[in-house]
Amino acid sequence: MVSISEIRQRRKGANTEMQNKHKKSIIAGLATYLALATGVGTLLAQPVPDMEPPSTRWVLMNIPDIIESKTTDKPIAFKHGDVSWLPDLAIKVGWPKKAIPRLKYIVLRESGGCPNRIGGSIVDKNCNIIGHTGATNKSDSGLLQINGVNWDPKRSGTQIACAQLKICTQEAILDPVNNLRVGLLLYREAGWGPWDPCQWGPEYAAKCKSTPKMP
Repeated sequence: MVSISEIRQRRKGANTEMQNKHKKSIIAGLATYLALATGVGTLLAQPVPDMEPPSTRWVLMNIPDIIESKTTDKPIAFKHGDVSWLPDLAIKVGWPKKAIPRLKYIVLRESGGCPNRIGGSIVDKNCNIIGHTGATNKSDSGLLQINGVNWDPKRSGTQIACAQLKICTQEAILDPVNNLRVGLLLYREAGWGPWDPCQWGPEYAAKCKSTPKMP
């Protein structure tokens, strides 16, 4: 049999041990809080296995996955007539290398390399819109002047960009990455036909003759 004094001593020891564990738990919690509060930059700066930091203006995924736009310290400075930035961006979106020369030609012909351009808009050398010709094709949008029949759900027919890529507004398709994504989707579906009036039927024969042959 154990005496009362021994029981009290054991209880006292148990209580002391519990108090010590509680204190250690509190100290550990405070340490974790301080580490998160003051060292979050260091924690975030640690490398992540099997991942690479973005080195371009956009983090790009495979079509038709959603692309997350993400700016860096060196965004593209768009200039009318300059598409030197296009090959790298187009390849990251998924365009095949063999298509790049013709893609550059079409982007220059359609928008001059200005991603904010809509049908009939007049731009200055820095791609700022400074006027409009009065043309009625205002749904033609962005680098590749993609028509609203491909993205506007208010139009009749099947809007392939809206249906497959969830790009359903002019604002969205004016984003250069989205525009190249939709362009690639059209290219995969119909080759260069969407930009070649000679493939649009007899009613476009005059436009076919007046449009320079693509390289």
